Amino acid sequence: MTSFTPHFVPPARLKEWLHDGAEIAVFDVREHGQYGEAHLFYGVTLPYSRLEIDIVRLAPRRDARVVVYDTDQSVAVLAAQRLSALGYTDVSVLEGGTDAWQQAGFTLFAGVNVPSKTFGELVEMAYHTPRVTARELAAMRERGDNVVILDGRPVNEYLKMTIPSSICCPNGELGYRIRELVPDTTTPIVVNCAGRTRSIIGAQTLINLGIPNPVMALENGTQGWYLEDLPLEHGSTRRYPDVVTPSSLAQMREASGALAERFAVPEVEASTFAQWAKDTSRTLFLCDVRTPEEFAAGTLPGAQHTPGGQLIQATDQYVGVRHARVVLFDNDGVRAPIVASWLRQLGHDAYVLRDGLASGASLPLPVAGVATTLPEIDVAALVTALADGSVTVVDVRPSMSFRREHVPGALWAIRPHLPTLPATGDVVVIGDERGVAELFVADWRREHAQDARTFSWLAGGFKAWTAAGQPVQTTPDSPPDAQCIDYLFFVHDRHDGNKAAARQYLAWETGLLAQLDEQERGAFRIGDAAATK
Repeated sequence: MTSFTPHFVPPARLKEWLHDGAEIAVFDVREHGQYGEAHLFYGVTLPYSRLEIDIVRLAPRRDARVVVYDTDQSVAVLAAQRLSALGYTDVSVLEGGTDAWQQAGFTLFAGVNVPSKTFGELVEMAYHTPRVTARELAAMRERGDNVVILDGRPVNEYLKMTIPSSICCPNGELGYRIRELVPDTTTPIVVNCAGRTRSIIGAQTLINLGIPNPVMALENGTQGWYLEDLPLEHGSTRRYPDVVTPSSLAQMREASGALAERFAVPEVEASTFAQWAKDTSRTLFLCDVRTPEEFAAGTLPGAQHTPGGQLIQATDQYVGVRHARVVLFDNDGVRAPIVASWLRQLGHDAYVLRDGLASGASLPLPVAGVATTLPEIDVAALVTALADGSVTVVDVRPSMSFRREHVPGALWAIRPHLPTLPATGDVVVIGDERGVAELFVADWRREHAQDARTFSWLAGGFKAWTAAGQPVQTTPDSPPDAQCIDYLFFVHDRHDGNKAAARQYLAWETGLLAQLDEQERGAFRIGDAAATK
């Protein structure tokens, strides 16, 4: 094996890099729960357990400037070595990790999607977005007022809980479908989400589009509703209509065009895009902002699915390189300009692809960073091996999935913390994704080069085990909380009847602005400033 010497960057130098205007990708390679406790403002979550799976999407250009970090640089050095093996040529490790960053006087942020969440708070402040409290909305409903409540979250989140009588219309679809949802231009509209950001952005989107209706954001979303002891609805299937009439489309295309002009959203021709795709000095993202169903029915080669509302709400889940070119498209001329207007205010170099889906544009498909090496074993063979005690089962699914149910006697494991296995016997690995299992086993073999035992992958994963009617074991406290480094408790507990967690979350969200330094705040271009970028 060739030797690897990591390059370290001190905190002060990284802070300079973050604001020098050149492309940079800063990845927090700890697991998601650790990341959510304390990370850099521009730190993008890229768990070491999934490193080679997600890096090719988040940072497709392998000579981009990349910095990886963790708490104390231990896992980051491993991550840098793996990225080097993948062909990334400009990788640095934050010297001393987040501990050193904080000691240098720089702020660490809790939570997830922090730049986007911060942006929501700044938008409300800059635009004075109208809002309505949960109690005020409840009174409107009790009086029988003619009000339409639109839930700006994706369908999977809407199904979990929502305001009674609300209609699911993800924020990215609002501008496209609003006249089908609310044909009367005098009807008040309330936009809600689970907390604050998407309520604010959704309401302000309609206002920016010039919708004549009275539009308000529901203050604190479903959490604010729940904290007032108002009943939530679960499992609702009300959603936006699939068809938009030609007259509505024409009206909203005109409004979207005016919005794009206001914020100086540039269009890019397919021919220019093709030149950008060959430019080895810049990173290029191609983003389809339409619905999951539309994306599944056909998209442009090399595009990633970035549903519009989520691209604004969680930009760092899709775009891992700051100052990269981000090109958005749709098939209607409405949605992409709206999303681009927000991304430019977020500080991104965002464009709309002229002719969208019909443009013929394409990007090379990213080359997967994970090799398939594990032999497969089926459920029947695993049952036999377990009966004669010749095999150990290692489960690399998320810790909460393991707690809910797993193969009896299985060990839970995660790549950064390789488990102690019995001295003898083969190993069967179970996961939701084969790539995660492959990465875990590859690290095990690097760490235990003399271990000749066979590792196998359970074909079909855990779903195959349950589909075959095999028994499962539930361990609500195992792994213990301290080992569940992939799970951020305070974010998830707010939806599980924990009012203290809901209050903590909302206090975190509203407190983000106070943590920003001048450079972080200055990177946003909210309002007319976006047009001068």
